[in-house]
Amino acid sequence: MATFLYKLGRFAFRRRHFVALIWVALLTLAGVGAASAPAAGSSSFSIPGTEAQKAFDLLEQRFPGMSADGATARVVFKAPSGEKMTDAANKATVEKTVKELSDGSEVVSAADPFKANAVSKDGTIAYASVKYKVSGMELEDASKDALNEAAQNARDAGLTVEIGGDALTAVPETGATEVIGIAIAAVVLVITFGSLLAAGLPLLTALIGVGIGVSTITALANALDLGSTTSTLAMMIGLAVGIDYALFIVSRYRAELAEGREREDAAGRAVGTAGSAVVFAGLTVVIALVGLSVVNIPMLTKMGVAAAGTVAIAVLIALTMIPALLGYAGRKVQPAGRKSKLLGGGRAARKAASGAPAKPNMGTRWASFVVRRPVAILLLGVVGLGAAALPATSLELGLPDDGSQPTSTTQRRAYDLLSEGFGPGFNGPLMVVVDAESSDSPKAAVTKVTDEIKGLKDVVTVTPATYNKAGDTATITVIPDSKPSSVTTEDLVHGIRDAGTEIKADTDAQVLVTGSTAMNIDFSQKMNDALLPYLTLVVGLAFLLLILVFRSIMVPLKAAVGFLLSVMAALGAVVAVFQWGWLSGLLGVEETGPIMSMMPIFMVGVVFGLAMDYEVFLVTRMREAYVHGETPSQAIVTGFKHGARVVTAAAVIMMAVFSGFIGSSESMIKMIGFGLAIAVFFDAFVVRMAIVPAVLALLGKKAWWLPKWLDRALPNVDVEGEGLRTADGSRDTDPDEDRELVRA
Repeated sequence: MATFLYKLGRFAFRRRHFVALIWVALLTLAGVGAASAPAAGSSSFSIPGTEAQKAFDLLEQRFPGMSADGATARVVFKAPSGEKMTDAANKATVEKTVKELSDGSEVVSAADPFKANAVSKDGTIAYASVKYKVSGMELEDASKDALNEAAQNARDAGLTVEIGGDALTAVPETGATEVIGIAIAAVVLVITFGSLLAAGLPLLTALIGVGIGVSTITALANALDLGSTTSTLAMMIGLAVGIDYALFIVSRYRAELAEGREREDAAGRAVGTAGSAVVFAGLTVVIALVGLSVVNIPMLTKMGVAAAGTVAIAVLIALTMIPALLGYAGRKVQPAGRKSKLLGGGRAARKAASGAPAKPNMGTRWASFVVRRPVAILLLGVVGLGAAALPATSLELGLPDDGSQPTSTTQRRAYDLLSEGFGPGFNGPLMVVVDAESSDSPKAAVTKVTDEIKGLKDVVTVTPATYNKAGDTATITVIPDSKPSSVTTEDLVHGIRDAGTEIKADTDAQVLVTGSTAMNIDFSQKMNDALLPYLTLVVGLAFLLLILVFRSIMVPLKAAVGFLLSVMAALGAVVAVFQWGWLSGLLGVEETGPIMSMMPIFMVGVVFGLAMDYEVFLVTRMREAYVHGETPSQAIVTGFKHGARVVTAAAVIMMAVFSGFIGSSESMIKMIGFGLAIAVFFDAFVVRMAIVPAVLALLGKKAWWLPKWLDRALPNVDVEGEGLRTADGSRDTDPDEDRELVRA
């Protein structure tokens, strides 16, 4: 592989106009596609194989006019102090508001609270349910404006009015912190390279890669049913890995220049060595993201595949666009150890000319310290991560609803008013679907279901059944006594399902529970069930890949164990902030609550891929030194001498990029941004910088042991670039070689 990538790097350096033209053309094509594509609606949410999804599908079939996926709004009214909603003036205001709400072209229905029995027992609170033909993301601005205007008119008449539901759903905003994250990345790159031009190359290529990836996702969003979260996630991961991959290749290029190589040869060798690490690091990230498809939740699969595509683009750009831009830069990108005059290069040059001995860099000094005291460092790192992971033992999973919104939003205030007037369970009603098509007496079966549910604990209200035209299917709404995210409500869902099993045996009628609360419960269960198979698949495939890269058993094993430590510590930090409320004010977390159900499995996938980046980049330099004759301890120090500064910069950049998304208005993006940023911190600075060298120092030569039969069976991918050492790397490429690469 190193030889092929070496040729590719030299080809891109030499034919830079051709390479740059291809990438600019792809960016333009993707941009035009995104600009001309129809606006995407909200991504449909389905959980195949669950009871809640089966019930939803049955409703679509048996109640075709329900517009089950249409947006809904609950306009909640509260009378002034000392008054009732049934007072003549207040009642007239509500009826006028309902009439205004029903006039929209996208409105299916607007229910009058006084006719729909939607007034609280004390008469102070009422609500009007508005049903739309399209989803919240597809709802036209005119419909949203009409909804807000009708509510404001009622407020002007003296009522307190708030709006809940998904009709006011807006595209999430990331805020200015995303730009701040990129600015921090730029500063770190300048400090690392000592050159504004060299620092700009990784940023430029990362932005091109993300531009192509996100534009492609936008262009295909409507056709493939991709939600706004998909492009945000792709941008987050694509920026982070794009900058990092380019950083490693530019750093290696400058190191090759420092050894006296010609620029074209240095570009080829940088791509042949650091590029090999980029390929395998990218593969681990892609495996982890695509592996999310094993969960069998379409939304999660699409998110993973889209982000994986952006990572693949980042790898290809790093291997081709970076050497092409280095060709354009020429002598403006200086060898390692030299800085531009603007950043103190003149002082460094004078110091070198004076003949003063070079001081060991921080990476060398740290690695030497760890090699001398491996046991203490190992214990300190493991105990520290274990302490950070402790909050994860109280992890509570769920999906966000209006109750998790900030109190400043009208959705949250509507949620609180409904809880006040009708009880906490009113915000999470359960819809029971009775499929009595096979029953001899459908109405008798539905009556039995209703009676059974009324007899269960934690049930406040059971509405009369609503039948379809054929009379063989009915829906029953059940209002629990507890809030939607409570364990008591979850127990009630399971209780109804257990009762349904007995009813089916007696009447042949099938009882299914659905609704947003039941969907959340089934989603969380599916996430829990899929975690172990997913972890086994992803870690297993990456373990085999790392055996191929490092030709060792212990190094991949150590990498996997270290990953588990960092991801558990990161989950603990997420629980401490988003569930317990630690530092919530500092991070802009206005409401604490259960952690999103997909967070653990998503963090496992993404963090594993990113963790392997640092493992590959850092340990390949150690492996390279070891196979070239150094002792295991010397190889550790050499790996840190050449790789620690770059890995540190890469980690800080990735943390800055992820932290930029903490400013998002969507809780899911905020939580993912924080979780990934803290996971990178734990993995890069505690696991890879401390635990990894300590374990390798304790293992010695055993760290690089591989059974002879396995060594013979594995193909030699030559990540260390041994083939480049034995070959005459200074030779010019043959024109036939260029044509061969073009065909490839």
